[in-house]
Amino acid sequence: MKVSLLFSGGKDSSLSALLLEPFFDVELVTCTFGLTEAWRSAHEAASMLGFAHRVVALPHEILDGCTAMLLEDGFPHNAIKFVHYRAVEHLVKNGAKLVADGTRLNDRVPKLTYDELQSLEYRYGSCIIRPLMGYSKPAVMALVRRYFEIEENESDMIDKADYETEIRHVIRERYGSEKVRELFPHHTQSRVILRKR
Repeated sequence: MKVSLLFSGGKDSSLSALLLEPFFDVELVTCTFGLTEAWRSAHEAASMLGFAHRVVALPHEILDGCTAMLLEDGFPHNAIKFVHYRAVEHLVKNGAKLVADGTRLNDRVPKLTYDELQSLEYRYGSCIIRPLMGYSKPAVMALVRRYFEIEENESDMIDKADYETEIRHVIRERYGSEKVRELFPHHTQSRVILRKR
């Protein structure tokens, strides 16, 4: 069975791919609005990991809705969750029967609620899998150290293909770099650079 795993090239989605690998034909999927070529870093990571990869274009109205939400809230959590929900919905609406993501047990963003997941599953006859939901951050990090070499840096300083990259890009283009700094808290993100054998 094929599972479409939302993939940024970071440690969580990469570890999810490894956990799914024994049971499914894993296809890594990076969603983009086409504003940057950030998807290329995910493609490189997917190739290095040994998985098929495809890029899916999301409708721009999702980006517009997310941007409006971000500006109203003044904080990115709801906006990123909104994009994640719509990305999962886009995949299941377009025929994906099994969709997975890399959300962990103690993630706050972009973790979808049980009701949101159940609604998507019932409406589209799909299954949504979250292989890391039983793993806390320390457990994930122990597995990451065992199976990967990663690069970590401030979010704006690392090549990655997550939703935040293009959201930051559009805010920077429309409102300037200061607005990006105002809306997005400093945090560290990762990119997988090697799968240990």
